[in-house]
Amino acid sequence: MDLNYLKKLLKIFDESTVTELSIEDEGITLHMAKTTEQPQMQQPTYIMGSPAAQAVAPAPAPALSEAPTAAAPPAPAADAGHIVLSPIVGTFYRAPSPDADNFVQVGSHVNAGDTLCIVEAMKLMNEIESDMTGTIVKVLVDNAHPVEYNQPMFVIKPD
Repeated sequence: MDLNYLKKLLKIFDESTVTELSIEDEGITLHMAKTTEQPQMQQPTYIMGSPAAQAVAPAPAPALSEAPTAAAPPAPAADAGHIVLSPIVGTFYRAPSPDADNFVQVGSHVNAGDTLCIVEAMKLMNEIESDMTGTIVKVLVDNAHPVEYNQPMFVIKPD
């Protein structure tokens, strides 16, 4: 298993609210779980196993601060329009490549099925499509920032 891939996966897991994850790749099974020792603090535990051996490497506890830096923004009011939620945990990209134009801007008209963004999860680029026709009112996530499952990403005003 590639070390950079493993580091990226661990970072995404640490920043997410997921409490347990198992992945099998190239004959290696990776199991990650967060255990809570205190009500407000989660400490992840990583277990990586193969048919021959298992290794356990606990990660350091995240530093507590008064204002969480990776917290999802509060959901906009339902009367503001239709909210497009992230279907997966990953990294949000507004364009297909760094030098390309964004898929949509505030004020863009979209049809159902149009690509709004890409969410990268475990080196897979997942195109997120609009599920309705309307106008983009607001983009709620900054480019190249992590998104959580069900995190609001766009607000669309229906036509």
